[in-house]
Amino acid sequence: MPRESANPLSRLLPVVLQAVVASAAWAAWLGWDQHRDVQPDGTETGPYEAWQVVGLVLTLLPLVCWAASRGLFPAAVLGTTAGLTAAAFYDWSDDSSGLFLVGVGMVATGSLVVTAAVAAVTASVLRRGRGRGTGA
Repeated sequence: MPRESANPLSRLLPVVLQAVVASAAWAAWLGWDQHRDVQPDGTETGPYEAWQVVGLVLTLLPLVCWAASRGLFPAAVLGTTAGLTAAAFYDWSDDSSGLFLVGVGMVATGSLVVTAAVAAVTASVLRRGRGRGTGA
């Protein structure tokens, strides 16, 4: 039996670390901006700007690819999803309408789908690259 599977903590630790990093990235990029912009016509936008969301994605993308390239799929997918979902829940939970749960659900679903796709593509590219390197 491989040593790695003998210790459940060794499997859980990368997931928890990825969740913490994803939550910290949320806080760094999105957590500080709670201000909605009111346009001259009275409509509201925000609180996040597009560059903030792009920054969050570009911060997490290499981390998800790195974890997937090391075979840490639960960390890449579940850790990132859990971290972003927890951060969104914490950030938006002061909304008295209760609609924040819809947004949190969308964050959970979207991050799960996207991180799974990125992890799968990363693994596929690496598998194809290793196959070419060995003459297969």
